[in-house]
Amino acid sequence: MKTKVMRRWGAAIASVAISALALSGCMYAMIPEEGGTAGPTPIPTKAPVTTGVAEELVSYYGQTLKWEQCEDNKDMDCTMVQVPMNYADPSAGDIEIAVVRLRASSGEAQGSLLMNPGGPGGSGFDFVMTAATYVFSKDLRAQFDIIGFDPRGVGSSTAVKCFDGLQMDAYLYDIPKNERNTDAWVEEVDANAASFAQACADNTGELLEHITTENSARDIDVLRGVLGDETLSYIGFSYGTFLGATYAKLFPERAGRLVLDGAIDPGIPSADVGKIQAVGFESALRAFMEGCLAAKDCPYSGDVDEALADLSELLAELDARPLKLADGRELGADSAFTGVVSAMYQEGWWPVLRQGLTDAEEGAGDTLMYLADVYNGREGVGSYADNSTEAFNAYNCMDYPADMTDAELDEVDAFVKENAPTIAPYWSGGDTCAAWPYPPSGTRGEIAAEGAPPILVVGTTNDPATPYEWAVSLAEQLSSGVLLTRVGEGHTAYGQGNSCIDAAVDTFLLEGTPPADQTTCK
Repeated sequence: MKTKVMRRWGAAIASVAISALALSGCMYAMIPEEGGTAGPTPIPTKAPVTTGVAEELVSYYGQTLKWEQCEDNKDMDCTMVQVPMNYADPSAGDIEIAVVRLRASSGEAQGSLLMNPGGPGGSGFDFVMTAATYVFSKDLRAQFDIIGFDPRGVGSSTAVKCFDGLQMDAYLYDIPKNERNTDAWVEEVDANAASFAQACADNTGELLEHITTENSARDIDVLRGVLGDETLSYIGFSYGTFLGATYAKLFPERAGRLVLDGAIDPGIPSADVGKIQAVGFESALRAFMEGCLAAKDCPYSGDVDEALADLSELLAELDARPLKLADGRELGADSAFTGVVSAMYQEGWWPVLRQGLTDAEEGAGDTLMYLADVYNGREGVGSYADNSTEAFNAYNCMDYPADMTDAELDEVDAFVKENAPTIAPYWSGGDTCAAWPYPPSGTRGEIAAEGAPPILVVGTTNDPATPYEWAVSLAEQLSSGVLLTRVGEGHTAYGQGNSCIDAAVDTFLLEGTPPADQTTCK
């Protein structure tokens, strides 16, 4: 039984660990925009760039875009771009990539700035549609066409499809019937994960095999070409750093000004990803609890260790006796843990978590469930804002090799229990990737991107989802990496209110001048 349970640490790489990264986009999208912006004067679409493109792909790079006013935001333009489903065999059929453009307010764009909000599974289309006018600086918006897109498999692009909304409700929120970590529990959660994987195969078809980061990076190069840019300007958050680094590896000569914020280290083995993230969330939770104990409305007292012990007791109690909610659902330990994790992404959500924990200690679970719903993108009964759960499983089951030995699994288990004791009991779940219909095609390895111009890597010192050590490592392994550090809490750095970070990133994107390596912003 131990080996079966331990195999879930590998699954956590593709579920709790990596899927959480999409929340950066979700949290941004919930901040209301202040005021409106007038649409800039229409400008001509630039001619596509097909230089250096393989003959069988020229038709994709050379396609003429048909921009239309976006239905949901009249200040922006929308279009669809055709890309091959399988780059190894372009004749196998095409898929569509949904693209949105916020045109440069100056009317004279120096180029396109593409972005990815994370995930895998985060919608760059929705991010730009809802958040671009306050996340990106006025200067960037004046000089660049800000481009959001949904990667293959995501959102409004040709998408991964698995469960319907009601099935997703059951998959994400139903409480297992069996006691945690028993043989029966293992069989139950594995069966649920296998049902999800089978639904993805049944409802997505052959596209599922081609939902990989490498293919998505190739899609980005098609977008660069059809947008008329000789080189790529790009800012990727969280998982978007892995996508951007992969682009630089594949196309170093076409890399322009790349910013990788909240970096993932592509060089560490699969066995290390989940355990390092678990420690990152435990560290963030300790910082939260320190702040909570200093606040008047904290439900806990004593020191941080005592408060975390009280939280562990709460989660164990919810595991044994879930709370009934007004909407008919039950808040068990897993959903409560999801709510706690979701608030670790931005310090601004800590007061909501304090309230949620206070309520739960008093027998009311609605606030913690609200945080879990934000994390999962749930908008109501059987209604979800996007397909991020489906997409992140698809990407990670294909990207991460299933190469963890029993000894590695045992080491991960022991490491997490020792270094992330609050997190450990709830860090694992059903092994979706073990039942995935296609074997993983990705590999793990350092990315040097020899020949690329300077690449700016940004890390936050107590980032829970992408620990700071990953940014340090990525900056070192990139042949032209430059490290920029934000001292603070929360996930990612740009657009989070640190003027030093924002100015350094803006200067790099606008002028091509990176800050000095290892610059620190407090």
